[in-house]
Amino acid sequence: MPEPHDLIIRNARIIDGSGGPSRWGDVAVDDDRLVSVGEQPVGTGRIEIDAAGKAVAPGFIDAHTHDDRALLSDPAMACKVSQGVTTVITGNCGISLAPIRRAERPPAPLDLLSRSASSFFERFADYLDALASAPAAVNSVAQVGHSTLRVAHLANLERPATAGEIRRMRADLERSLNAGAAGLSTGLFYPPAQAASIDEVAELASGLVRFGGFHTTHMRDEGDRVHDSLAESFKIGRRAGVPVVISHHKCSGSANFGRSTETLAMLDTARASQTVGFDVYPYSAGSTSLAAGRRLGADRTTISWSEPHPEFAGRDLDSVAAELSLSVDETVAALSPAGGIFYAMDETDVQRIVSHPAAIIGSDGLPHDTHPHPRLWGTFPRVLGRYSRELGLFRIEDAVAKMTSRSATTFGIRDRGLLQTGNYADLVIFDPESVIDEATYADPQRQATGIELVVVNGTVVWQDRRSTGARPGRPLRPTR
Repeated sequence: MPEPHDLIIRNARIIDGSGGPSRWGDVAVDDDRLVSVGEQPVGTGRIEIDAAGKAVAPGFIDAHTHDDRALLSDPAMACKVSQGVTTVITGNCGISLAPIRRAERPPAPLDLLSRSASSFFERFADYLDALASAPAAVNSVAQVGHSTLRVAHLANLERPATAGEIRRMRADLERSLNAGAAGLSTGLFYPPAQAASIDEVAELASGLVRFGGFHTTHMRDEGDRVHDSLAESFKIGRRAGVPVVISHHKCSGSANFGRSTETLAMLDTARASQTVGFDVYPYSAGSTSLAAGRRLGADRTTISWSEPHPEFAGRDLDSVAAELSLSVDETVAALSPAGGIFYAMDETDVQRIVSHPAAIIGSDGLPHDTHPHPRLWGTFPRVLGRYSRELGLFRIEDAVAKMTSRSATTFGIRDRGLLQTGNYADLVIFDPESVIDEATYADPQRQATGIELVVVNGTVVWQDRRSTGARPGRPLRPTR
């Protein structure tokens, strides 16, 4: 008699992540690998699950997160595994927990990761070692943040870096890449990096080439100057000779509603001559630091957290301003440090961007906010349930591909993102007929419906609508 398999999932609708048609069959796992997909496996399983016609897919890859510290402080990662997410991309928007030494509170937006200097790591290798020694429930792919490098090496952030500062930042970047970082992110929208020149960013990004790394970017402007910012991002990629990923692509502010036709055409043109990708979240509001005079073209703003006034989290900013008899900017100053949810996009643009064949899905959730954006808990079921099943914008097979194989290809994640023999056993079972996000702007931390089971590296981490307590996640250090 053959040895039993560690896990067999029977009677499943297999959506393999390729975008091709689903098929019916079984899936078998031994240790952390898929050993049979589609065929009826020989023998029995130590654990056998009858999917009863529900879908089995590769575990979802969250292409854009700020989970850097949450992986250590909340390793069960319920906000992600409850959605079917098995791998998160961290270090986005120019901010990462390493490499930097701090004696005092970090400036915004680094404080979105942690408000404590002790949470940061002087060496990237130390951060990755911490992830390996105290695993989370999910895998992670970590980037180095450009703003983190600037804060570490520049005494004055309101100017471009000097040649010497660029050399020191690049040395830190290359040490981090050698330790296992996967890429460089920029956040040229934010104050610590606004003064950075194209020359500075391109010189740093060129250090990625011999490591096979990628450059993700929260562009300088996603509103009135979105055209110029896309052009700048493409130029940096060409000069550095590296792939570029546009983070959370959007067109902010009512004056820019409808411009996604223009921006997607620009992306298509650029993609014809260089490697360019983009991620998107399926919501018409964003969330970031709250700053006086910078409301991102929003019609309305909700306070997501406030350090001096935590009681206002979840409240409308204009309402709080009226209650305090202050102007909006005076209220922001009184609440700061703080964060907000900004209702600044057009749903038609969001649907057009999500539907683009090249789009991949990222939540951009902020796990440490008191009243977070619902994308933290709802992004992936929302794409499956709202955008695919209810609105019919794309087939469910395409929805899964946007969350799996296309993200794995974008970030060079090997042996994941597809259900095929020999790949790692990152899996999600979900009900295509009922899966939907439940998190709302008013109640943002409600878990989704329809996610039945989640497996990471062959181990069940989510079942019966709760975490199992298993923490088999790994920092995925690129194989170059």
